[in-house]
Amino acid sequence: MSIIARRGVHYLQKLNTANVPAALLENGQKRVIDASLTLIRERAKLKGELLRALGGSVASASLLGVPLGHNSSYLQGPAFAPPRIREAIWCGSTNSTTEEGKELNDPRVLTDVGDVPIQELRDCGVDDDKLMNIISDSVKSVMEEYPLRPLVLGGDHSISFPVVRAASEKLGGPVDILHLDAHPDIYHAFEGNKYSHASSFARIMEGGYARRLLQVGIRSITNEGREQGKRFGVEQYEMRTFSRDRELLENLKLGEGVKGVYISVDIDCLDPAFAPGVSHIEPGGLSFRDVLNILHNLQADVVAADLVEFNPQRDTVDGMTAMVAAKLVRELTAKISK
Repeated sequence: MSIIARRGVHYLQKLNTANVPAALLENGQKRVIDASLTLIRERAKLKGELLRALGGSVASASLLGVPLGHNSSYLQGPAFAPPRIREAIWCGSTNSTTEEGKELNDPRVLTDVGDVPIQELRDCGVDDDKLMNIISDSVKSVMEEYPLRPLVLGGDHSISFPVVRAASEKLGGPVDILHLDAHPDIYHAFEGNKYSHASSFARIMEGGYARRLLQVGIRSITNEGREQGKRFGVEQYEMRTFSRDRELLENLKLGEGVKGVYISVDIDCLDPAFAPGVSHIEPGGLSFRDVLNILHNLQADVVAADLVEFNPQRDTVDGMTAMVAAKLVRELTAKISK
């Protein structure tokens, strides 16, 4: 467990050993939680009001950072990713236009409502059950402000569960999910942690938050991963058959009969030659253009998305993976905004 992961736990233990009344701690946590949610809610409200005043947009991507890394089974560096991704998005070495011509400088295309203060909440002893609810409530706050749609920056992949749950609950039914990843992340409870980044899609499928789950780029999968996939009816496309599956995957049509489509991109879906800054390096992955072809050709009403598992602590000196993450954000923005 990293220093970040231990911080809130140790702080709470000290309070308990000091015989601090439970009510005092609970009331204090509630105030911090309310303050955290208020900031996200009010920023989203302001951005929504501005876009409605401007007009001309029926869907606009809105960045929401969730710097959570303690549910990773190996390294916790993804907790540091959101600010690095934002820095790369607006880096002067490239422009802010998507490949399909949308301008990120236009607030009708992209806005930002800030970060859920994960580490500050954990420092106050807020546990994972409450954290997951806070993330879900934050996502709902964004979705309540038409035309905003959340584009969530992780963080490890455990964040996808509360984000998808929020989207499904807010929309009133299940979504279809396109999940790009080297791993299926569908263990029942990896290493005993029901919120592990390796178990997020088990929680999603158990909750009935998705009708279809398509997993693309898979190349590190155990027997449990395949069995869980069969249990939940997951459509798993492994890299060993990608050449055969390419035409289908580059011409997907999702979301008919459900509330929309959710896209989850774990940056390790890419071959590490394109994105070395990840915790779990798995050779033999998708090329960057493979991913863009899948996204560009997807026919879907994308209601929300996430980009997860970028680990700045393993990136190259010149921030190559950060720039790759930023490009993915641009192209995901293009799929959401209209």
